[in-house]
Amino acid sequence: MALNEVDLASGQHGCSHYRRRCKIRAPCCGEIFDCRHCHNEVKNSLEIDLRERHEIPRHEVKKVICSLCDTEQDVQQYCSNCGVCMGKYCCAKCKFFDDNVSKNQYHCDGCGICRTGGEKNFFHCYRCGCCYSMMLKDSHHCVEGAMHHNCPVCFEYLFESTKDISVLPCGHTIHLACLKEMRLHFQFSCPVCSRSVCDMSGVWKKLDQEIASTPMPEMYQNKMVWILCNDCGMRSNVHFHIVAHKCPGCNSYNTRQTRGGPTRCPTV
Repeated sequence: MALNEVDLASGQHGCSHYRRRCKIRAPCCGEIFDCRHCHNEVKNSLEIDLRERHEIPRHEVKKVICSLCDTEQDVQQYCSNCGVCMGKYCCAKCKFFDDNVSKNQYHCDGCGICRTGGEKNFFHCYRCGCCYSMMLKDSHHCVEGAMHHNCPVCFEYLFESTKDISVLPCGHTIHLACLKEMRLHFQFSCPVCSRSVCDMSGVWKKLDQEIASTPMPEMYQNKMVWILCNDCGMRSNVHFHIVAHKCPGCNSYNTRQTRGGPTRCPTV
């Protein structure tokens, strides 16, 4: 393939999602779109009847249309008519094209879709059901189907999201931008399980000082309450304080007051 055919009109075609030199015919509705995201945005807009809304089955795409000569053809990297490269990155499994190869795209058979960032930098966790950075290979907390759900903040489906995703210490996942937004509003616990999302030891020390300088009135000094620690799961009976309650097991203040003590088996 000549160089001019590979680079011809490179970067001049595509949509807001991808630079590519072809369009796809959606197998679900038969219409032509620049990419699957374009299809999903149109077919799930508020203007579409709720009964007609749908997502494109990406792996079932059979036909592509060359953006230079408008030839409709089977899915392939080079146009059968004019020979132009329709995408410098082409995945025959996902029917996916992209001219911007700086993303270091690769296909993950475990996920069944293409990912970005370079295959050598990621591993697929078969229990979590998704790809994680190699830095997490021996340290992440496995959660069954960790990314096969919606972001707990914005409710976008995480598994196929094109946005950066953060894996929390508890193993739950969230958009990085949503996590940063939470921190701006002083929310430092997982929206799913309430476990702390970062090292809070500095905050706990400040709470120690605040509680020490805020004695409770005499009538409350012997009041005891049951608490549940969101970080270690321990249930404890501690002295009541208006500021916060400290877990005696892990020293966390990420606790909640409960109605009673731990459930016990009946005795005979």
